[in-house]
Parts: sequence; C-alpha cells; structure tokens
Amino acid sequence: MDYTGKRAVLAGAGVMGASLALVYAKAGFSVTLYDLCEDELARGRGRLAASLQTLLAEGMLSPDEAEAILGRIDYTSDKACFQSAFLILENITENLSAKQSFWKEASALAQTNALLATDTSGLSIGEIGEAITGPERFAGQHWLNPPHLIPLCEVVKGEKTAPETMAAMVDIVTFLGKKPVVLERDIPGFITNRLQFALLREALHIVESGAASVEDVDNTVKYGLGVRYACLGPFDTADLAGLDNFDKVSTRLFGQLSAAKGPDPLLHGLVEQGSLGVKSRKGFYDYSDGKDSAAIRRRDERIIRLAKCLFS
Repeated sequence: MDYTGKRAVLAGAGVMGASLALVYAKAGFSVTLYDLCEDELARGRGRLAASLQTLLAEGMLSPDEAEAILGRIDYTSDKACFQSAFLILENITENLSAKQSFWKEASALAQTNALLATDTSGLSIGEIGEAITGPERFAGQHWLNPPHLIPLCEVVKGEKTAPETMAAMVDIVTFLGKKPVVLERDIPGFITNRLQFALLREALHIVESGAASVEDVDNTVKYGLGVRYACLGPFDTADLAGLDNFDKVSTRLFGQLSAAKGPDPLLHGLVEQGSLGVKSRKGFYDYSDGKDSAAIRRRDERIIRLAKCLFS
C-alpha cells in the first residue's frame, strides 16, 4: 500500500520521537510530532534538524529532499492531533502507568480505524493495551536508536492484536524502507533486548571476574563479533562454522556462562553514583569536555558508513 500523505502522529519529541519523525516524513507520511511540553518540542525540532544535517553531510540526502522532509512535519502540544491520525506511534517515557494513561486518552480521541503502536523497548504490549479503546488495532513497533540510521523494527503482537493490524504494521515498516521482524508472542525484551542483555550480562561478568578490561571487551565486539554480526546472524554463523563444532563448544561453555538474575553490582553501582553514561558525561567511560557530543557523532558516522556498505 502507498501511505504517502497519510497522517502519522509521533507522540513524544525525545530522541526516538524526533528520529522516527524523520523516518516517517522521509518516506512520504505527513507527520505531526506531539509533546505536552513546548520546551521538549523545541528540543525535538533541534534534534531532527541535527539528524538531517548529518544525512546531508554524508550525501544520504539532497538539500531538496531535506527541505521536502521538513515540509511534511508539524509540531504540536494539542491533543486534538490524535483525532485525524491514520497512525499514532507513542515514544513517551518507559513507564507502564504513564503509557497506560497516555493511551487511555489518545485511543479514545483517535478514529476507530486508526492504527496504534508503542515503541516500548521492554514493557508488555498486552499490559499497555489494557488501557486502550480497541486493543485489536494496537501493536508494538520497537525501533533501535537511532532509527533514522538503523533499519530494524520489531513488530510485536499483543494478546488482543488483530492479524490485520500486524499485517498493516509490517507493511508500513516495509514502506518506510526498513526491515521488519515479527514477534508472534509478547515476550519480555522482545528479540533485540534479550540478545543485547545476554551479551551485556556476560560482558559485565568477564570484567568483574578480572579476566579483561571494559575497553578490551568493547574492542572484542567492535573489531570481532560486531563485524561478523553486521552481516550474519547467530544461526548463519553456526551453519557456516559447522553445527558439530558449535555443539561441542556450547556443551563445554554454556555451564560456564553467567547466570546472574539480579542487579549487576558494577552496572548498578555506577547508576547509584549518578554515572549514567553519555547523558551524565560519565559511565563506563569519561565524556566530559565535549566528549559526549563527540561520542554521539562518532557513533552516527560509523553506523552511516556501515549502512552504506551493507544496505546501499
């Protein structure tokens, strides 16, 4: 289906909302970026402009295309925007009560045939959907940050999501030029975060056991596994290496891997100290004196170079 001109309301003008507004507008949707806070809307406009400048600098957009994208986006704090939406995609704070409160109001305002989606990264689609009028039209669209650069979107079925809603969500993600993967069950963390946090748990265990430093664990991923996993999945890798080999190694190794269940002492300790990563200018690494913006810029530049190689 051609969704050009359809109205997509992106609720929440934070990092994800601003990036997704760019994704939807670039594909031809008419986009409304909504936030209750006018200051956050202004910051969202700035984030979107900065992302466009990066794409322009990398030759991924022409000036005319960038101007056309900006022309398809408007900004509002007026809840009346939900009444004309073809799709509402929510990106507000990762808090179940806040999301349920938002959806109780937004779903009642929306047209009965409007599609509804949440970009939660770990909350239950079914539990969020309990507050929704017409939960059969509600599903998860879980994007990876920054979605204007990373192609993947997890489309997640809630307990009451209708099959036609899932089909429409997959079709929309495909229309956006992105890669949908489908979860037929609403499992905690979906696919991405289950894999991501399994890796993080083992990375923390390696560092805490004194086997290797934070830097060397990161370098192992950046210069080893990450290069491979940029173009191969774990099952691709196993097939290519030989399932007999992977069977032998997994038999020996699985019992040696971390099985930690509670908060990790290293990670939790940093949070308790107020070391939250780039946003507080200190985490596992130091981001003071402008190193925070440099880290974001370096990440985006590397993702863009990789995307040009793999997906152009």
